[in-house]
Amino acid sequence: MQIDIFNEIQNPRPWTADAEQRRFRQALAQAELADRSGYGCWWQVEHHGAEEFSLSSAPEVLLAAISQRTERIRLGHSAVLAPSRFNHPIRVAERAATLDHLSGGRVELGLTRSTVPEWRLFNVDRDDVRAQTAAAFEMIPRMWTEERFSYSGEGFEINDVPVLPKPLQSPHPPLWQAAASPASFEEAGRRGVGVLGTTMWESLERAERMIKLYRAAAAACTDPVGSFVNDQVGFFTFVHCAETDEQAMRNGAAAAAAWYSTRALTFFEAAADFQMAMERHQALMDAADGGGLAGEFLRAEAGDAPTPAALLIGRILGGEQVPEDELFEVLSAQNSLIVGSPDTCREKLRAYADLGIDRLLCLHQMGGLGEEEVMTSIRLIGEVIPEFAGAAEPVGVTSARG
Repeated sequence: MQIDIFNEIQNPRPWTADAEQRRFRQALAQAELADRSGYGCWWQVEHHGAEEFSLSSAPEVLLAAISQRTERIRLGHSAVLAPSRFNHPIRVAERAATLDHLSGGRVELGLTRSTVPEWRLFNVDRDDVRAQTAAAFEMIPRMWTEERFSYSGEGFEINDVPVLPKPLQSPHPPLWQAAASPASFEEAGRRGVGVLGTTMWESLERAERMIKLYRAAAAACTDPVGSFVNDQVGFFTFVHCAETDEQAMRNGAAAAAAWYSTRALTFFEAAADFQMAMERHQALMDAADGGGLAGEFLRAEAGDAPTPAALLIGRILGGEQVPEDELFEVLSAQNSLIVGSPDTCREKLRAYADLGIDRLLCLHQMGGLGEEEVMTSIRLIGEVIPEFAGAAEPVGVTSARG
Protein backbone atom coordinates (compact mmCIF):
# COMPACT_ATOMS: atom_id res chain seq x y z
CA MET A 1 0.00 0.00 0.00
CA GLN A 2 1.37 3.38 -0.99
CA ILE A 3 0.88 6.08 1.63
CA ASP A 4 -0.15 9.44 0.19
CA ILE A 5 -1.25 12.74 1.72
CA PHE A 6 -4.55 14.57 1.23
CA ASN A 7 -5.20 18.28 1.75
CA GLU A 8 -8.22 20.58 1.98
CA ILE A 9 -6.54 23.72 3.40
CA GLN A 10 -9.03 23.95 6.23
CA ASN A 11 -9.30 27.30 7.97
CA PRO A 12 -11.49 27.13 11.08
CA ARG A 13 -12.55 30.24 12.97
CA PRO A 14 -11.57 32.44 14.72
CA TRP A 15 -9.80 34.13 11.82
CA THR A 16 -6.92 36.56 12.08
CA ALA A 17 -5.91 39.08 9.42
CA ASP A 18 -3.16 36.78 8.14
CA ALA A 19 -5.10 33.51 8.46
CA GLU A 20 -5.40 32.75 4.74
CA GLN A 21 -1.77 33.62 3.99
CA ARG A 22 -0.66 31.47 6.91
CA ARG A 23 -2.71 28.48 5.73
CA PHE A 24 -1.16 28.57 2.26
CA ARG A 25 2.34 28.85 3.69
CA GLN A 26 1.58 25.91 5.96
CA ALA A 27 0.34 23.83 3.02
CA LEU A 28 3.57 24.49 1.10
CA ALA A 29 5.68 23.56 4.15
CA GLN A 30 3.63 20.38 4.65
CA ALA A 31 4.14 19.42 0.99
CA GLU A 32 7.89 19.92 1.27
CA LEU A 33 7.99 17.73 4.40
CA ALA A 34 5.82 15.07 2.75
CA ASP A 35 8.20 15.02 -0.23
CA ARG A 36 11.21 14.51 2.06
CA SER A 37 9.35 11.92 4.15
CA GLY A 38 8.54 9.53 1.32
CA TYR A 39 4.81 10.08 0.76
CA GLY A 40 3.79 8.90 -2.70
CA CYS A 41 1.42 11.65 -3.84
CA TRP A 42 0.00 14.98 -2.61
CA TRP A 43 -3.74 15.11 -3.36
CA GLN A 44 -5.49 18.48 -3.48
CA VAL A 45 -9.27 18.98 -3.48
CA GLU A 46 -11.37 21.53 -5.36
CA HIS A 47 -14.17 23.27 -3.44
CA HIS A 48 -15.98 26.57 -3.86
CA GLY A 49 -17.86 28.63 -1.28
CA ALA A 50 -16.66 26.28 1.45
CA GLU A 51 -15.71 28.96 4.01
CA GLU A 52 -13.96 27.28 6.97
CA PHE A 53 -14.04 23.84 5.39
CA SER A 54 -11.64 24.51 2.52
CA LEU A 55 -9.62 27.32 0.96
CA SER A 56 -8.77 25.06 -1.98
CA SER A 57 -10.73 26.82 -4.70
CA ALA A 58 -7.80 27.01 -7.15
CA PRO A 59 -5.96 23.71 -6.59
CA GLU A 60 -4.15 23.81 -9.91
CA VAL A 61 -2.36 27.00 -8.79
CA LEU A 62 -1.33 25.49 -5.46
CA LEU A 63 -0.17 22.27 -7.16
CA ALA A 64 1.95 24.33 -9.55
CA ALA A 65 3.60 26.04 -6.59
CA ILE A 66 4.17 22.67 -4.90
CA SER A 67 5.69 21.29 -8.10
CA GLN A 68 8.47 23.88 -7.83
CA ARG A 69 9.22 23.13 -4.17
CA THR A 70 9.31 19.32 -4.35
CA GLU A 71 11.32 16.75 -6.25
CA ARG A 72 9.66 13.34 -6.30
CA ILE A 73 6.19 13.38 -4.71
CA ARG A 74 3.43 13.03 -7.28
CA LEU A 75 0.68 15.65 -7.58
CA GLY A 76 -2.96 14.57 -7.56
CA HIS A 77 -6.14 16.50 -8.31
CA SER A 78 -8.78 14.85 -6.10
CA ALA A 79 -10.82 15.88 -7.87
CA VAL A 80 -11.53 18.42 -10.59
CA LEU A 81 -15.24 19.31 -10.66
CA ALA A 82 -16.13 17.92 -14.07
CA PRO A 83 -19.41 19.56 -15.21
CA SER A 84 -18.46 22.22 -17.75
CA ARG A 85 -19.89 25.19 -15.82
CA PHE A 86 -17.12 24.48 -13.30
CA ASN A 87 -14.34 23.50 -15.66
CA HIS A 88 -14.57 23.09 -19.42
CA PRO A 89 -12.86 19.82 -20.45
CA ILE A 90 -10.44 21.68 -22.72
CA ARG A 91 -9.30 23.81 -19.79
CA VAL A 92 -8.93 20.74 -17.58
CA ALA A 93 -6.78 19.02 -20.21
CA GLU A 94 -4.65 22.12 -20.79
CA ARG A 95 -4.06 22.87 -17.11
CA ALA A 96 -3.25 19.27 -16.18
CA ALA A 97 -0.84 18.89 -19.10
CA THR A 98 0.87 22.17 -18.22
CA LEU A 99 1.24 21.02 -14.61
CA ASP A 100 2.62 17.72 -15.86
CA HIS A 101 5.40 19.60 -17.66
CA LEU A 102 6.10 21.92 -14.74
CA SER A 103 6.35 18.96 -12.36
CA GLY A 104 8.48 16.78 -14.60
CA GLY A 105 5.66 14.28 -15.23
CA ARG A 106 4.15 13.80 -11.77
CA VAL A 107 0.43 14.51 -12.30
CA GLU A 108 -2.54 12.26 -11.49
CA LEU A 109 -5.99 13.57 -12.46
CA GLY A 110 -9.29 12.83 -10.74
CA LEU A 111 -12.74 13.99 -11.84
CA THR A 112 -16.00 14.18 -9.91
CA ARG A 113 -19.56 15.47 -10.26
CA SER A 114 -19.52 17.64 -7.11
CA THR A 115 -22.61 18.13 -4.91
CA VAL A 116 -25.71 20.26 -4.34
CA PRO A 117 -24.26 23.53 -2.95
CA GLU A 118 -21.60 23.83 -5.65
CA TRP A 119 -24.10 22.94 -8.40
CA ARG A 120 -26.29 25.76 -7.10
CA LEU A 121 -23.40 28.20 -6.88
CA PHE A 122 -22.39 27.60 -10.52
CA ASN A 123 -25.97 27.18 -11.80
CA VAL A 124 -25.39 23.56 -12.76
CA ASP A 125 -28.50 21.49 -13.56
CA ARG A 126 -28.36 18.34 -11.41
CA ASP A 127 -29.93 16.38 -14.29
CA ASP A 128 -26.89 17.16 -16.47
CA VAL A 129 -24.02 16.33 -14.13
CA ARG A 130 -23.72 12.61 -14.87
CA ALA A 131 -23.72 13.05 -18.63
CA GLN A 132 -21.28 15.97 -18.49
CA THR A 133 -18.93 14.09 -16.18
CA ALA A 134 -19.06 11.07 -18.51
CA ALA A 135 -18.27 13.36 -21.46
CA ALA A 136 -15.28 14.86 -19.62
CA PHE A 137 -13.90 11.39 -18.90
CA GLU A 138 -14.29 10.52 -22.57
CA MET A 139 -12.84 13.75 -23.95
CA ILE A 140 -9.83 14.59 -21.79
CA PRO A 141 -7.65 11.52 -22.54
CA ARG A 142 -8.45 11.90 -26.24
CA MET A 143 -7.40 15.56 -26.12
CA TRP A 144 -4.09 14.43 -24.62
CA THR A 145 -3.40 11.74 -27.22
CA GLU A 146 -4.94 13.00 -30.49
CA GLU A 147 -3.18 15.61 -32.62
CA ARG A 148 -6.47 17.37 -33.35
CA PHE A 149 -9.68 16.83 -31.42
CA SER A 150 -13.37 16.83 -32.38
CA TYR A 151 -16.44 16.03 -30.30
CA SER A 152 -20.19 16.53 -30.64
CA GLY A 153 -22.72 15.86 -27.90
CA GLU A 154 -23.84 16.70 -24.33
CA GLY A 155 -23.72 20.44 -25.04
CA PHE A 156 -20.28 20.33 -26.67
CA GLU A 157 -19.42 21.10 -30.29
CA ILE A 158 -15.67 20.96 -30.82
CA ASN A 159 -14.32 20.74 -34.36
CA ASP A 160 -10.76 19.81 -35.31
CA VAL A 161 -8.98 21.70 -32.53
CA PRO A 162 -5.37 21.17 -31.40
CA VAL A 163 -5.48 20.95 -27.59
CA LEU A 164 -2.04 21.89 -26.28
CA PRO A 165 0.22 21.20 -24.54
CA LYS A 166 0.20 17.42 -24.52
CA PRO A 167 1.19 15.95 -21.13
CA LEU A 168 4.76 14.89 -20.47
CA GLN A 169 3.73 11.42 -19.25
CA SER A 170 3.04 8.94 -22.00
CA PRO A 171 0.38 8.15 -23.01
CA HIS A 172 -1.15 10.45 -20.36
CA PRO A 173 -1.44 10.92 -16.56
CA PRO A 174 -3.41 8.29 -14.62
CA LEU A 175 -7.14 9.03 -14.36
CA TRP A 176 -9.24 8.70 -11.20
CA GLN A 177 -12.84 9.20 -10.12
CA ALA A 178 -13.88 10.43 -6.68
CA ALA A 179 -16.69 8.19 -5.42
CA ALA A 180 -18.87 7.84 -2.34
CA SER A 181 -21.46 5.22 -3.32
CA PRO A 182 -21.50 1.66 -4.65
CA ALA A 183 -22.84 2.96 -7.97
CA SER A 184 -19.92 5.37 -8.33
CA PHE A 185 -17.40 2.64 -7.42
CA GLU A 186 -18.85 0.47 -10.17
CA GLU A 187 -18.90 3.41 -12.58
CA ALA A 188 -15.19 4.09 -11.98
CA GLY A 189 -14.32 0.44 -12.57
CA ARG A 190 -16.32 0.24 -15.78
CA ARG A 191 -14.55 3.38 -17.02
CA GLY A 192 -11.18 1.84 -16.27
CA VAL A 193 -10.13 4.68 -13.97
CA GLY A 194 -8.88 4.52 -10.38
CA VAL A 195 -11.40 5.12 -7.60
CA LEU A 196 -10.96 7.54 -4.69
CA GLY A 197 -13.23 7.00 -1.69
CA THR A 198 -13.27 7.87 2.00
CA THR A 199 -13.45 5.83 5.19
CA MET A 200 -14.41 8.84 7.32
CA TRP A 201 -17.90 7.43 7.94
CA GLU A 202 -17.51 3.93 6.50
CA SER A 203 -16.57 0.79 8.39
CA LEU A 204 -13.60 -1.16 7.06
CA GLU A 205 -15.97 -4.08 6.41
CA ARG A 206 -18.08 -2.01 4.02
CA ALA A 207 -14.99 -0.46 2.47
CA GLU A 208 -13.74 -3.98 1.71
CA ARG A 209 -17.00 -4.84 -0.06
CA MET A 210 -16.81 -1.60 -2.08
CA ILE A 211 -13.27 -2.52 -3.13
CA LYS A 212 -14.44 -5.94 -4.34
CA LEU A 213 -17.26 -4.29 -6.30
CA TYR A 214 -14.78 -1.94 -7.97
CA ARG A 215 -12.30 -4.74 -8.76
CA ALA A 216 -15.05 -6.77 -10.44
CA ALA A 217 -16.10 -3.80 -12.56
CA ALA A 218 -12.51 -2.93 -13.49
CA ALA A 219 -11.78 -6.54 -14.42
CA ALA A 220 -14.68 -6.43 -16.88
CA CYS A 221 -13.48 -3.19 -18.48
CA THR A 222 -12.31 -3.86 -22.04
CA ASP A 223 -12.75 -0.33 -23.39
CA PRO A 224 -11.36 2.16 -20.84
CA VAL A 225 -11.92 5.88 -21.34
CA GLY A 226 -8.16 6.39 -21.31
CA SER A 227 -5.33 4.51 -22.98
CA PHE A 228 -5.05 1.98 -20.13
CA VAL A 229 -6.99 0.64 -17.14
CA ASN A 230 -5.82 2.33 -13.95
CA ASP A 231 -6.93 -0.49 -11.65
CA GLN A 232 -6.20 1.22 -8.31
CA VAL A 233 -8.20 1.93 -5.17
CA GLY A 234 -7.51 4.94 -2.98
CA PHE A 235 -9.23 5.93 0.26
CA PHE A 236 -8.68 9.03 2.34
CA THR A 237 -9.07 9.15 6.09
CA PHE A 238 -8.16 11.37 9.01
CA VAL A 239 -4.69 10.51 10.31
CA HIS A 240 -3.14 12.06 13.40
CA CYS A 241 0.04 10.56 14.83
CA ALA A 242 1.78 11.73 18.01
CA GLU A 243 4.46 10.28 20.25
CA THR A 244 1.83 8.52 22.40
CA ASP A 245 -1.89 7.72 22.18
CA GLU A 246 -2.51 10.10 25.05
CA GLN A 247 -0.64 12.93 23.32
CA ALA A 248 -2.69 12.47 20.15
CA MET A 249 -5.85 13.01 22.17
CA ARG A 250 -4.38 15.97 24.07
CA ASN A 251 -3.54 17.51 20.69
CA GLY A 252 -7.27 17.68 19.94
CA ALA A 253 -7.81 14.68 17.65
CA ALA A 254 -11.35 14.08 18.89
CA ALA A 255 -12.29 17.74 18.46
CA ALA A 256 -10.79 17.80 14.96
CA ALA A 257 -12.73 14.71 13.87
CA ALA A 258 -15.96 16.15 15.27
CA TRP A 259 -15.32 19.53 13.62
CA TYR A 260 -14.68 17.87 10.26
CA SER A 261 -17.77 15.68 10.47
CA THR A 262 -20.08 18.56 11.33
CA ARG A 263 -18.62 20.96 8.76
CA ALA A 264 -18.56 18.37 5.98
CA LEU A 265 -22.16 17.31 6.55
CA THR A 266 -23.21 20.98 6.63
CA PHE A 267 -21.19 22.17 3.62
CA PHE A 268 -22.21 19.27 1.38
CA GLU A 269 -25.86 19.64 2.48
CA ALA A 270 -25.74 15.97 3.25
CA ALA A 271 -29.46 15.64 3.99
CA ALA A 272 -30.34 16.59 0.40
CA ASP A 273 -27.47 14.52 -0.96
CA PHE A 274 -28.60 11.54 1.12
CA GLN A 275 -32.12 11.79 -0.31
CA MET A 276 -30.81 11.84 -3.88
CA ALA A 277 -28.56 8.86 -3.13
CA MET A 278 -31.46 6.89 -1.67
CA GLU A 279 -33.56 7.58 -4.77
CA ARG A 280 -30.75 6.37 -7.02
CA HIS A 281 -30.12 3.32 -4.86
CA GLN A 282 -33.79 2.37 -4.98
CA ALA A 283 -33.82 2.77 -8.75
CA LEU A 284 -30.81 0.46 -9.06
CA MET A 285 -32.37 -2.18 -6.81
CA ASP A 286 -35.64 -2.03 -8.76
CA ALA A 287 -34.06 -1.95 -12.23
CA ALA A 288 -35.31 -4.62 -14.63
CA ASP A 289 -31.72 -5.61 -15.45
CA GLY A 290 -30.81 -5.90 -11.76
CA GLY A 291 -28.94 -2.60 -11.55
CA GLY A 292 -25.55 -4.17 -12.23
CA LEU A 293 -22.99 -4.84 -9.54
CA ALA A 294 -24.18 -1.85 -7.51
CA GLY A 295 -27.77 -3.10 -7.49
CA GLU A 296 -26.58 -6.50 -6.28
CA PHE A 297 -24.44 -4.83 -3.60
CA LEU A 298 -27.34 -2.71 -2.34
CA ARG A 299 -29.83 -5.57 -2.24
CA ALA A 300 -27.35 -7.64 -0.22
CA GLU A 301 -27.19 -5.00 2.50
CA ALA A 302 -30.82 -3.83 2.34
CA GLY A 303 -31.82 -5.73 5.47
CA ASP A 304 -28.81 -4.71 7.53
CA ALA A 305 -29.41 -2.65 10.64
CA PRO A 306 -28.01 0.92 10.55
CA THR A 307 -24.46 1.13 11.85
CA PRO A 308 -23.69 3.27 14.91
CA ALA A 309 -21.95 5.74 12.57
CA ALA A 310 -25.06 5.99 10.36
CA LEU A 311 -27.26 6.61 13.39
CA LEU A 312 -24.85 9.26 14.64
CA ILE A 313 -24.83 11.02 11.25
CA GLY A 314 -28.63 11.00 11.34
CA ARG A 315 -28.54 12.76 14.70
CA ILE A 316 -26.15 15.42 13.35
CA LEU A 317 -28.34 15.97 10.27
CA GLY A 318 -31.28 16.33 12.62
CA GLY A 319 -29.54 19.28 14.27
CA GLU A 320 -28.29 17.54 17.41
CA GLN A 321 -24.96 18.65 18.89
CA VAL A 322 -23.28 15.28 19.31
CA PRO A 323 -20.50 15.37 21.95
CA GLU A 324 -17.01 15.29 20.44
CA ASP A 325 -15.89 12.29 22.47
CA GLU A 326 -18.94 10.26 21.47
CA LEU A 327 -18.45 11.00 17.79
CA PHE A 328 -14.77 10.11 17.96
CA GLU A 329 -15.45 6.87 19.82
CA VAL A 330 -18.02 5.73 17.25
CA LEU A 331 -15.73 6.46 14.29
CA SER A 332 -12.73 4.95 16.04
CA ALA A 333 -14.63 1.78 16.93
CA GLN A 334 -15.24 1.03 13.25
CA ASN A 335 -11.67 2.05 12.29
CA SER A 336 -12.87 4.98 10.21
CA LEU A 337 -9.84 7.03 11.24
CA ILE A 338 -6.23 6.53 12.31
CA VAL A 339 -5.19 8.28 15.52
CA GLY A 340 -2.52 7.49 18.09
CA SER A 341 1.14 6.67 18.59
CA PRO A 342 3.33 5.33 15.75
CA ASP A 343 2.67 1.78 16.98
CA THR A 344 -1.09 2.35 17.06
CA CYS A 345 -1.07 4.02 13.64
CA ARG A 346 1.12 1.26 12.21
CA GLU A 347 -1.43 -1.34 13.32
CA LYS A 348 -4.32 0.61 11.85
CA LEU A 349 -2.44 1.24 8.59
CA ARG A 350 -1.84 -2.49 8.29
CA ALA A 351 -5.58 -3.14 8.62
CA TYR A 352 -6.18 -0.78 5.68
CA ALA A 353 -3.44 -2.45 3.62
CA ASP A 354 -4.97 -5.87 4.30
CA LEU A 355 -8.20 -4.72 2.62
CA GLY A 356 -6.37 -4.39 -0.69
CA ILE A 357 -6.22 -0.59 -0.73
CA ASP A 358 -3.52 0.59 -3.14
CA ARG A 359 -3.28 4.21 -1.97
CA LEU A 360 -4.09 5.51 1.50
CA LEU A 361 -4.54 9.29 1.46
CA CYS A 362 -3.72 10.69 4.91
CA LEU A 363 -5.66 13.83 5.86
CA HIS A 364 -3.37 15.37 8.50
CA GLN A 365 -4.38 19.06 8.46
CA MET A 366 -7.87 19.01 9.94
CA GLY A 367 -9.89 21.40 12.04
CA GLY A 368 -8.13 23.15 14.89
CA LEU A 369 -5.02 20.97 15.08
CA GLY A 370 -1.91 23.10 15.54
CA GLU A 371 0.66 23.43 12.79
CA GLU A 372 3.43 21.91 14.88
CA GLU A 373 1.23 18.92 15.70
CA VAL A 374 0.32 18.50 12.00
CA MET A 375 3.98 18.57 10.95
CA THR A 376 4.85 16.05 13.67
CA SER A 377 2.08 13.76 12.45
CA ILE A 378 3.34 13.97 8.84
CA ARG A 379 6.88 13.20 10.01
CA LEU A 380 5.93 10.26 12.25
CA ILE A 381 3.81 8.59 9.59
CA GLY A 382 6.71 9.18 7.19
CA GLU A 383 8.90 7.07 9.47
CA VAL A 384 6.60 4.03 9.05
CA ILE A 385 6.19 4.43 5.26
CA PRO A 386 9.18 2.15 4.48
CA GLU A 387 7.33 -0.71 6.19
CA PHE A 388 4.70 -0.54 3.44
CA ALA A 389 5.15 -0.73 -0.31
CA GLY A 390 6.73 2.50 -1.54
CA ALA A 391 5.75 4.69 -4.47
CA ALA A 392 5.88 2.87 -7.79
CA GLU A 393 5.74 3.93 -11.43
CA PRO A 394 2.06 4.65 -12.19
CA VAL A 395 0.12 1.87 -13.89
CA GLY A 396 0.31 2.16 -17.68
CA VAL A 397 2.45 5.30 -17.68
CA THR A 398 6.02 6.10 -18.57
CA SER A 399 7.73 9.14 -17.11
CA ALA A 400 7.98 11.13 -20.32
CA ARG A 401 7.01 11.12 -23.97
CA GLY A 402 9.39 9.40 -26.30
